[in-house]
Amino acid sequence: MRRDCSVLRNKNAVQGNKSGMSFYDKVYEQVRKIPAGKVATYGQIAAMCGSPKASRAVGYALHFNPMPGVIPCHRIVNRFGGLAPAFAFGGIEVQAELLRAEGVEVGADHSVDLDKYRYRGN
Repeated sequence: MRRDCSVLRNKNAVQGNKSGMSFYDKVYEQVRKIPAGKVATYGQIAAMCGSPKASRAVGYALHFNPMPGVIPCHRIVNRFGGLAPAFAFGGIEVQAELLRAEGVEVGADHSVDLDKYRYRGN
């Protein structure tokens, strides 16, 4: 089993920081802000959490999403708009269907147009 070294290096991923929130808590807080019909990238979420180089740690946190129906991790895509091939809650087709149900067009290549659907909030 491969260990994600970026998570292990990031002390805030597991331990609380001065604000009392773990990195994972920050990820979940930011992902909850993304409205239906929009997507954000792993890198965007990392930057919103104050750790712009922690995009892999964001993915790792979302893999362990404690509230899949509340924290919309299906709205997170890679920097090219690609869906997650190993979407933790049912696979790439489930992620595509969840996005389509919110009005996001998903291409045959399992990607979305970031110019059109990217979340622009903070």
